[in-house]
Amino acid sequence: MELDLSPKLAKKVYGGDGGSYSAWCPTELPMLRQGNIGAAKLTLEKNGFALPRYSDSSKVAYVLQGSGVAGIILPESEEKVIAIKKGDGIALPFGVITWWYNKDDTELEVLFLGDTSKGHKAGQFTDFFLTGANGIFTGFTTDFVKRAWDVDDDTAKALIGNQQGKGIVKLDANVKMPEPKPDHRKGMALNCEEAPLDTDIKNAGNVVLLTTKNLPLVGQVGLGADLVRLEGNAMCSPGFSCDSALQVTYIVKGSGRLQVVGVDGKRVLETIVKAGNLLIVPRFFVVSKIADPDGLSWFSIITTPNPAFTHLAGSIGAWKAISPEVLQAAFKVPAEIEKLFRSKRTNDAIFFPPPQ
Repeated sequence: MELDLSPKLAKKVYGGDGGSYSAWCPTELPMLRQGNIGAAKLTLEKNGFALPRYSDSSKVAYVLQGSGVAGIILPESEEKVIAIKKGDGIALPFGVITWWYNKDDTELEVLFLGDTSKGHKAGQFTDFFLTGANGIFTGFTTDFVKRAWDVDDDTAKALIGNQQGKGIVKLDANVKMPEPKPDHRKGMALNCEEAPLDTDIKNAGNVVLLTTKNLPLVGQVGLGADLVRLEGNAMCSPGFSCDSALQVTYIVKGSGRLQVVGVDGKRVLETIVKAGNLLIVPRFFVVSKIADPDGLSWFSIITTPNPAFTHLAGSIGAWKAISPEVLQAAFKVPAEIEKLFRSKRTNDAIFFPPPQ
């Protein structure tokens, strides 16, 4: 049976007044299960509070919209309380406890992409809540809670039963939450919209990479990530991950055409991608995108902390490295066509401006 690679939207899993949690389902996007990749999205309304939790998977979080506060507790470490805003990338290794809060009028939206190979369900995150109607306190009997935390009956019952919300709650406006500490942010988050560009091609596009160099925690997560912005009508060179990594791509903004070519030169996907779409490119398959007039931006994780790519067109394209005689024989073309082919795209690397 052929794999369905078509882009998909997330579906709501739970939520209420404080916000919602949505996820991509591996039954609808089979590559999630095959690649052991999870994908989900947290949306918090004003005063929305995502209760403390930990997950069975390491992840990269990316703030799609809004601003807020995140609490991050690494194993055997103090709580880091950091301000987060649109464009932030955050690495979340195994064992991390997190909470999220939005005190602003604008919705806070956070994307999570991660590795489920050690999780309970392939292609799906499983969160474990510390509090709430489905929190760990509700599973223990009162006598266990009393003894473990050295509290009396009334306190134990309050800890177990007071918070009836599940996962996400809305706090009263007068509730005081911890203020973010500027020094806590260092090494915990990197704003991809403000970071130095790793690639920048005039009138075409640019890239910011999240790697162990600028966000060391991605080494613990085992994933790399990037934010790519393609100008209107520009093209991204056909290319593939040459280290057997999977590319998981979320369309952040805009729209455009996408084609994927796989085994035996077969085009396995041709589609229009739009903001909110998630798609996965299988290992070694070649992908290319052309932005619509308003441009196209996407955030991707790659299943290695320091990914490597081979591009097939442009000044750094693999064809440039192959000798002329081999190209003539491979394409079965005369020397003049090979020379014309080689003479093109000598200045543009991985993004190509619109045709003049």
